[in-house]
Amino acid sequence: MKKSSKLAVQKNGRMLLVRRRKDGKWTLPGGRRKKSEAPQRSLLRELKEELPYVEVKSVKRWGKLIRIGAANGKKKDHQIFTARKVRGRLTIGDREEIDAAGWFKPAKVKLTGIAKYARNRLVR
Repeated sequence: MKKSSKLAVQKNGRMLLVRRRKDGKWTLPGGRRKKSEAPQRSLLRELKEELPYVEVKSVKRWGKLIRIGAANGKKKDHQIFTARKVRGRLTIGDREEIDAAGWFKPAKVKLTGIAKYARNRLVR
């Protein structure tokens, strides 16, 4: 089973999203966990790789979502976190994986399944 840690945050009806280079879809920042890595530690590592100038404060676990991948039928375990404060420049660190980042109204962009899940429960 693939495991990942993601950050779901919203501010004024906008969500922090990154665009995947492979398919152009917008998703939550974060990524795959290493084999013995704790979920929150994985999230902080992935954020440093993807958005090196973003600082997050008061990170806490918000939820968990287990999904079956539509393309390959494999289970994916997503640990989802929120943060009380997110600030800094949205400069891309890992350009091979993502090509853009920003605060978006989620109805305006093409989202991945995990981003839709967070949008439906987080954005009011």
